[in-house]
Amino acid sequence: MDFIAGSWAGPATPDEVIEDRSPADLSMVLGRFPWAVAQVDRAVSAARAAHVGFAALPLHDRARLVRRIGAVLEEREEDLARAIALDIGKPLWEARLEAQACSAKAGITADEGLKLVADFPAPGQAGAECRFRALGVAAVLGPFNFPIHLPNGHILPALACGNAVVFKPSEIAPHAAEVYARCLEEAGVPGGVFNLVQGGPAAGAALSAHPGVDAVLFTGSWGVGQAIQRANQGQTKLLALEMGGKNAALVLADADLEKAAYDVLFSAFVSAGQRCTAASRAVVVGDAPRFAGRIAQLAQQLSIGHPLDEGVFMGPLASAAALEKFEQGLRATDAECLLAPHRLRPRGLDGCYVSPSVHFVHQRRGTAYEREELFGPDLAVYPAASEEEALEIANSTDYGLAASVHTRSEQTFDRCQRALACGVVNWNAPTVGASGRLPFGGLRRSGNHRPAALWSTLYCAAPVAVMRGDLALDRKKLAPGVSWVDE
Repeated sequence: MDFIAGSWAGPATPDEVIEDRSPADLSMVLGRFPWAVAQVDRAVSAARAAHVGFAALPLHDRARLVRRIGAVLEEREEDLARAIALDIGKPLWEARLEAQACSAKAGITADEGLKLVADFPAPGQAGAECRFRALGVAAVLGPFNFPIHLPNGHILPALACGNAVVFKPSEIAPHAAEVYARCLEEAGVPGGVFNLVQGGPAAGAALSAHPGVDAVLFTGSWGVGQAIQRANQGQTKLLALEMGGKNAALVLADADLEKAAYDVLFSAFVSAGQRCTAASRAVVVGDAPRFAGRIAQLAQQLSIGHPLDEGVFMGPLASAAALEKFEQGLRATDAECLLAPHRLRPRGLDGCYVSPSVHFVHQRRGTAYEREELFGPDLAVYPAASEEEALEIANSTDYGLAASVHTRSEQTFDRCQRALACGVVNWNAPTVGASGRLPFGGLRRSGNHRPAALWSTLYCAAPVAVMRGDLALDRKKLAPGVSWVDE
């Protein structure tokens, strides 16, 4: 169902129905969700009607609402985690971390994020100040890989800054989105201030291009991000686009190889490789074949199974379509295959399971496999003769989201960090696992210079410059050439 103007209801005449099946067990139907593009107009109208009064509330009242949402999300963490696990196949331990991040975002927004959009005076200039105003109606388009955490990372800052929100979740995870929306209802969000519209790509396209929307906050692929930009040519809305990555882990000659192997293994295969910060490339200075073989050896030992089972590291891919796209992407490489992927049936289940794969790239050819995001459990290992060549390989992509550098030398890390064209660069750590207390965003095809996480409030509010004048006319301050004549 959709949640519009404070009420739950489906469309009177659905365009289609999403049959939400768990990728962990395709025989399990989590729900049927009728949807219609016409619901977008209703939701945007409700948001516009609610926005003015909501934006007029004192900042501390909106901050209090965000904290209340965080408290409800914390109370419902297990419900959210199980919904995430079943909807997209994320192991329960990992789904719980996502649910915990949702409640933590409330405190970060209220305590730290709002400081970035707090009114301030101009230093050294009396009567000059900066204020911030809400944008209006924010459309939030969510991805499937973090179906709650990433949309929540837009929604809470948008609400804190006084915007009304229309949330269109991924059609792969409608069940988790409904559980989340019911949390906001329970927290007492005023009617129309938060709206949920289910649907397929047509609903997302209609929402992102809607003239009644003032901002589009999107996480997803480069292709869809480009479509959003094209659809909004000639409009003046703000676009905050986070669009994936082709991330590299640099393993330099002085690195602790066992520690680097664990970090790379985790980065490549956690979430079945379905993270925008996942390491799809490892660039090794030194014995690259040995390192690649070690990763292949460790990857074979990863526990793959139903997301609710104990001790599972990796669940299925999020959908049958995601699995097919991943397998198709692997067919585009002629790199040496050290570990071949296989479809799996843990416990005899019919699901979207596949084992990890590892490839060794002897010679770069600029293939689609080397350039494009696969979004699945695959790692390509590249040999490099030097730090300089490793950096060149890492930067030889159209994306610029995340990287990691594995070295014992802080000086070497600092040098590499400056050279890497990425928004996230970690030292002796996985490429995945961003901090909500730092900015998060990428360069090139990975984003459009609107970092999220801590800085998300900055794209949810508009700065307004204010200069105060005298209350009464001071004739001593008249401009040259102006003669003031009394009436």
